[in-house]
Amino acid sequence: MPVPLTIPLTRLMNIDPVRRQSLISLGTTLILTAVGFIATMYFAHAVGAAAYGVFSLFLAYFGIFNLIGDGGFGGAAVKRISEGKEQNAYFTAFLFLRFALLAASVVAVLALGEYLTSEGTASMIPWLLLALVVGIFYGVTMNGTYGEGMVGVSQTAGLLNSIAKVLIQVIAVFLGYGAAGLVGGFIAGMIGGGLFSLRYLRLRLARFTTAHLKNLFTFSVWIFLSTSGAIVFSYADTILLGYYMTSADVGVYRIAFQFTTAATFTTVALQTTLYPKISRWHADGALDRVTLSLARAVTYSLLLAVPVAVGGWILGDRLLYFFYGAGFAAGAPALAVLLLVQVVNVFMYLQTMCLNAIDRPRESFYATGTAAVVNILLDLALIPLLGIVGAAVATLATMLVNVAIARHYLARQIPVEIERGPVLHILLAAGAMALVILLYRLTIPLSNVFVVLGAVGLGGIVYGLVLLRVDRGLHDEIRDLVAQLGAPWPRWL
Repeated sequence: MPVPLTIPLTRLMNIDPVRRQSLISLGTTLILTAVGFIATMYFAHAVGAAAYGVFSLFLAYFGIFNLIGDGGFGGAAVKRISEGKEQNAYFTAFLFLRFALLAASVVAVLALGEYLTSEGTASMIPWLLLALVVGIFYGVTMNGTYGEGMVGVSQTAGLLNSIAKVLIQVIAVFLGYGAAGLVGGFIAGMIGGGLFSLRYLRLRLARFTTAHLKNLFTFSVWIFLSTSGAIVFSYADTILLGYYMTSADVGVYRIAFQFTTAATFTTVALQTTLYPKISRWHADGALDRVTLSLARAVTYSLLLAVPVAVGGWILGDRLLYFFYGAGFAAGAPALAVLLLVQVVNVFMYLQTMCLNAIDRPRESFYATGTAAVVNILLDLALIPLLGIVGAAVATLATMLVNVAIARHYLARQIPVEIERGPVLHILLAAGAMALVILLYRLTIPLSNVFVVLGAVGLGGIVYGLVLLRVDRGLHDEIRDLVAQLGAPWPRWL
């Protein structure tokens, strides 16, 4: 049936490039999020909080040591390659640096092996070393295709990474391998995603000079420092929870945090799509397009983040109980704080992405670096007192610091605007949704997962209908997009 299959593809290709890439990125991220959520529910029930906590600690250690192995050169390579000049030379220089830094990350793992062992992850050290080696292959191929502007390829590789990872993890956990099975699947996913990216990589090895290394280094220093702050946001709380509390507490916290990421998949999709575009617009001097795209990206990100946060505040305890198990329901107080964190994340992700894309990595570092220091200090102060709730509060406070500083520096380069009308309409629709869900919960006992899902579905319908009624701009834009894809639009809307 070639005709029915080619018509939707033709219609998709007729959409303007930024919107088309955003749709591909959003669709891929949606699939990734759904696969990740379903798999995590199974893992939580199958291995329990303690084993999942060990896996979470492995991911934290991998994130830190992989940062050492990358050195910020991945982001620098994407930036230089995306500029369209001497792409092969920059790619080869990046490959050389990446292998050189692998040695440093391996030495760091071996030197800190005793500490890692004390955290109950002794058996994970060989897996960690293997993951760092595979991470080079995955990172180089992904950064190469992403820098060339092949966002769709990069997103598809990420999808294959997740599918392969989850498939291996499910099989391994079913066979009783526990945390080791989760780690093995994580590594297998990177291999699968890297092989797919390699298939489409057009960059080739070429001679490079010290000038190429210098240009990468100049940009990478600030990318590395800025990324270090992001890594602290992602993993400092996990590691310190592992130090002060048990692996089970780590597992409960990370499940709650992972649950809140449903609020950010739109942001991640837009961030991934816009970075190379904004980089090119900045190089061409089209700053007005940067301003407009950033404001629109914030609106579309809040379109999901706000209702997820509001719905999670009302139903979060029951969702954790039914989706992940009774042992994870204790994470509900932390979940309430972390949902607000993800709303703030919209601004943090997009503003720091924009700073890096317009060649301001130093300012991005000032924001993330300052917030990272605050995060560690607050974690040290609050985790011993409040446990996982303290970690969540520390994360929220540092995100606010990051957003304030990033906005200050970004406003010096471009006008930083918020589309007030659409944002107010989003808040209005979320408020209407909250009232309906509250009435639902007060009148119907949330005694099983289907009743809870009914509340989620009803809330989503109310939110969508109210928003489309009160915001004609969003209504018309979504309607036109649906029409371009060839899908029917209900007359009553």
